[in-house]
Amino acid sequence: MFTLSDAITLATAAHDGQVDKSGRPYIGHPLRVMASVEGEHAQMAAVLHDVIEDTPVTADDLTARGCPAEVVDAVVALSHLPEEPQDVYLRRVAANPLAVIVKRADIADNLSPARMARLDDETQARLEIKYATALRLLAQFVS
Repeated sequence: MFTLSDAITLATAAHDGQVDKSGRPYIGHPLRVMASVEGEHAQMAAVLHDVIEDTPVTADDLTARGCPAEVVDAVVALSHLPEEPQDVYLRRVAANPLAVIVKRADIADNLSPARMARLDDETQARLEIKYATALRLLAQFVS
C-alpha cells in the first residue's frame, strides 16, 4: 500500500539536486504545499505535484509504485506541459477537485512573503502577475 511517507520519499528522491529560484533545495516547496493541505490524498498530490512536470518520473511510474489513481490523476492534472497555454492548463486543473486544492496551496506558497523576499524585484513583479492571473482563471473555471 502506497503511503504518504512513500510519496515524500519519492518526491525527495525525484527532486534531489534541484533548487528553487532563490537557490534553496526545491523539495522544500512541495513539502510546504503538502503541509498546507488536509487529507492523505491531498497531501500525497501536493508533495508529488511537480514530479511529472520537473523530473523524469511519469504517471506510469506513480501507478507502478501503487500510488492511488485519484492522486495520479491530480498530479497529471497539475503537470503543466511544455508550450501549453496557461488557460488550457488551468482548465484541466479546475476539472479535478483534488488538483484545485493543491494548485491553490501551490500558488499560496509561491506567493508567500518569505519566498518572494528572496527574489529580485523584476522576478517578484512577474510572478505576482502570473499568479494573480492563475488565481483569477482558476476561480473562473471552477465556478
